[in-house]
Amino acid sequence: MKGTWLSLIFLMLATSDRHSSPARAADAHATTSHQTYLGFDRNKYPGDANLAALRRTFAFSGYWLNTPPGSATNTWIGHRKALQSAGFGFLLLFNGRLDADLKKDPDAGRLGIADAAEAVAAVRREGFPENAIIFLDQEEGGRMLAEQKSYIFAWVDGVNASGFRAGIYCSGIPFSERNGITVTTAADIRENANGRNIVYWVVNDACPPSAGCAFPTRAPRPRQSGVTFAEVWQFAQSPKRRDIAAGCPTNYDQDGNCYPPAIPRAEHIFVDVNAATSSDPSAGRSRAQ
Repeated sequence: MKGTWLSLIFLMLATSDRHSSPARAADAHATTSHQTYLGFDRNKYPGDANLAALRRTFAFSGYWLNTPPGSATNTWIGHRKALQSAGFGFLLLFNGRLDADLKKDPDAGRLGIADAAEAVAAVRREGFPENAIIFLDQEEGGRMLAEQKSYIFAWVDGVNASGFRAGIYCSGIPFSERNGITVTTAADIRENANGRNIVYWVVNDACPPSAGCAFPTRAPRPRQSGVTFAEVWQFAQSPKRRDIAAGCPTNYDQDGNCYPPAIPRAEHIFVDVNAATSSDPSAGRSRAQ
């Protein structure tokens, strides 16, 4: 995922920490789980011929349910069985709306409800099981504006009421506001979620805490991202973000992308790299093939 990570400076974080028992349970799982797994995501489907080589490194794969950011089409649709047969778990992704689009509509919550219904319909068409986690791709960072929160939480409510579970992909990178307060998008969303059950997939590709474009035998723990309640951590992006990842090791390719082992560089299969506490972070594996 390629985001602009806009620095949106609005409103103070809520001072009370109001979370339901499911949220506390998610915290406990993210904190105590010791087994970790590597996964990848990318906007374009890598092709059936590359799945076996990718599986040598990765336990799970991203899977777009609608058109990825900056793309004209979604090439992932119809490939669930091939990925599952190759042994992959899943990160189910739904591309959310940018703030510029939300501002055009007087009711951002209405858009959130409609998009939740679209995400649920897509995950069912693709044959993923009930209770799977769908992650909303929130590409813009900083403190969320009123319309963004309205959209996000309406989407979360719609997914959670449908027989599936809501997650969100968002920034876990600390941002210092002009008033001296430091905020991360993940914390801002969580603080304003009013106890909603949300699974967090955070991106922090700054080094440290990231090791850059790396494929360790033992994946890092998601909480090492700096977000203690995260269950998935994206620690490398393609291409390397020069502003955020400038201090990363020179383990990215000279073109700035992150290429996995076992696939020839000429194939140009660059990836974003993730760590999770599960080999199937969306619980997307289906028993029926």
